[in-house]
Amino acid sequence: MPHAPNPDLRSPRVYRSTLDAALELATRDGYANVTVEAIAAAARVGKQTIYRWWPNKAAVLLEALNDRTGPASQVPDTGDITADLTAALQGVMNLLSTALGTIWRGLIADAQRDPRLAEDIRQTFFEPRMVRWEERLDAAIAAGQIRADVPTRSVVELLFGPVYYRLLLETDPLDPESAAARVDYLLNGLKP
Repeated sequence: MPHAPNPDLRSPRVYRSTLDAALELATRDGYANVTVEAIAAAARVGKQTIYRWWPNKAAVLLEALNDRTGPASQVPDTGDITADLTAALQGVMNLLSTALGTIWRGLIADAQRDPRLAEDIRQTFFEPRMVRWEERLDAAIAAGQIRADVPTRSVVELLFGPVYYRLLLETDPLDPESAAARVDYLLNGLKP
């Protein structure tokens, strides 16, 4: 098996132009219509340059989405868990209501047939954010803002899972204005 190239050795210009071109093409033409060849042409780089760093278009677009959405460390921490959860949920719904949501649908659809892509999505996107949210919720537990007997991973899944459900199945539109109510439902449950 060939040794994977060191990502730190990528040209910053080539890296940036490739990610930007991939997002621009997927936004304009739709995820399914993007090819590595089209990304290379739009980025003005060789196709082999792209294949040196990414195995396929899905890997390029996943990295582009990770780059665009920012690091997992950007979990809000104002000291008010209700405000932080509301702001984060609203931000996710706003982001997924754009063309980036359509790109996510394409990536997740491809991940159903590509176990490596599914693992990359879990490890590079969801898991780092999950860990940061678990840490934030642990701080809220320590501050007495939420119950300690509910696993923090479950809280994160209960908060963001319905957003991805709506995104993937298009059952209802994503409504960022509903974020505060959804956080209230989560934190206060269904008790009368």
